[in-house]
Amino acid sequence: MQLTETHRPRLDQALETIRTRAYWSPHPEHPKAYGESAPADGLAAFEALRGTRFELDQPGTDGWTGAEVSPYGPELGIEYPHPDIDVLLPAMRAGMGAWREAGPETRALVCLEILSRISARTHEFAHAVMHTSGQAFMMAFQAGGPHAQDRGLEAVAYAYEEQTRTPVAADWSKPQGKRDPLELRKTFTTAGRGISLLIGCNTFPTWNGYPGLFASLATGNPVLVKPHPRAVLPLALTVRVAREVLTEAGFDPNLVCLAAERPGEGIAKTLAVRPEVKIIDYTGSTGFGDWLEANARQAQVYTEKAGVNTVVVDSTDNYKGMLSNLAFSLSLYSGQMCTTPQNLLIPRDGITTDAGHKSYDEVVTDIAASVGGLLGDDARANALLGALVNPDVKARLDGATGLGEVALPSRKIANPEFPDAVVRTPVIVKLDGARKFWEGADAEAAYLSECFGPVSFAVSVDSTADALELLRRTVRDKGAMTVGAYTTSAETERAIEDVCLEESAQLSLNLTGGVYVNQTAAFSDFHGSGGNPAANAALCDGAFVSNRFRVVEVRRQA
Repeated sequence: MQLTETHRPRLDQALETIRTRAYWSPHPEHPKAYGESAPADGLAAFEALRGTRFELDQPGTDGWTGAEVSPYGPELGIEYPHPDIDVLLPAMRAGMGAWREAGPETRALVCLEILSRISARTHEFAHAVMHTSGQAFMMAFQAGGPHAQDRGLEAVAYAYEEQTRTPVAADWSKPQGKRDPLELRKTFTTAGRGISLLIGCNTFPTWNGYPGLFASLATGNPVLVKPHPRAVLPLALTVRVAREVLTEAGFDPNLVCLAAERPGEGIAKTLAVRPEVKIIDYTGSTGFGDWLEANARQAQVYTEKAGVNTVVVDSTDNYKGMLSNLAFSLSLYSGQMCTTPQNLLIPRDGITTDAGHKSYDEVVTDIAASVGGLLGDDARANALLGALVNPDVKARLDGATGLGEVALPSRKIANPEFPDAVVRTPVIVKLDGARKFWEGADAEAAYLSECFGPVSFAVSVDSTADALELLRRTVRDKGAMTVGAYTTSAETERAIEDVCLEESAQLSLNLTGGVYVNQTAAFSDFHGSGGNPAANAALCDGAFVSNRFRVVEVRRQA
């Protein structure tokens, strides 16, 4: 394989971009960029997988499992190999020596070849993501395809940069005055820690999965991929491509394996405490993330858990743009993103805008109207909302109406192509930040807990200063992946920045155009900070990769 000639320029560009933080993406966002026949070929490839056994030829298969049902209705009917972990884990470790000796550059270039082949099949992956996550097709195509691939490449670049900080070899000479100097020949080898366990999520299997997968593989670790049982296919396809590339490059394909679980098996808990597992990447609920951090003591654990994302609305010089931006942010993928705003903190006396003073009630009414206008056409609504990923999201949506005064009720939308899809518009509930209870409901508990899905709370506060105190308490106690704010005051802007700097929250200020608080760009934006309870790591920085390997030194007498 001509890895250097093919992929070294792209690796160099990625290394340059993580230093400049400029825009760059080598993976096209537009479906037409993949060739005229790509859409039909990708759909055909996806359809050909349905109702089949997904062969991987990995060791230790003791049966078959699979029960994926698309959030759009159809059963996928795909069976995956179920692992005997006592056989599989030793087989995965067997290839570590050759993978270590290959060195950081070869490992990085092999990873880029894997990403390149995944990119060529982006249409197929898009259908796999759509029918396991409930994302609308275009979002599944972009977020599950090029954006996920960008995040994987970004992780490879950081892994390469961190591993090459130390030279491969050094001659060491210490003067001894009149005596001969002390001389040693030293070599430094980056060595993976051991098996890396990727515990996949339901909503963004590739976008959230690729950073950890490629960071671990590029730093010399075998990777065992344990997908969410409702979203196996996108990561199973990834494992298959990785195994093909590793084999062709002369490495053990068992450096990347799949661990699909039987219904209710809970294999992640078993795998997480195995002594062979030295690294864990996890995206999901706070409960299980906390369990991993407390119990998987033998492993370096990277978690992205729940948070309560907040937007402070103080003032704006583009009221229409603010409303439009917030409406899109609240609606995209039915709010099923870890970055979607939940709490909108609005002073009860209202805000100043370029359209005049707006009261709290007017602001909430106008946000609701903007969401309603955005989603008024059912075809557009389906393209933005996708489908609810599981019944728990619908239950939270239904329960939110009892928490306060409903400013915008949710409505059911039919999807003509997929009549079994559960599609709902967002609900906005008004809560008084000064009142703990509303008609028996615990209002404070509502807005200080993550309500994952298309649910937002318009929380009235006494002042912007009180909004900042509530923001600080929210981030410190509950965590946040994103914070947004609107203000025309330089003093208020600085105060908001101070809160986010002190509590380690990523901040977006005065977004009124085509960039939204719940979107981040690989190579430039950090996803999470690792500094508040929502996540203990950021995608992607040096800290995300540097503890996945150790530098082992050998000294020889010169």
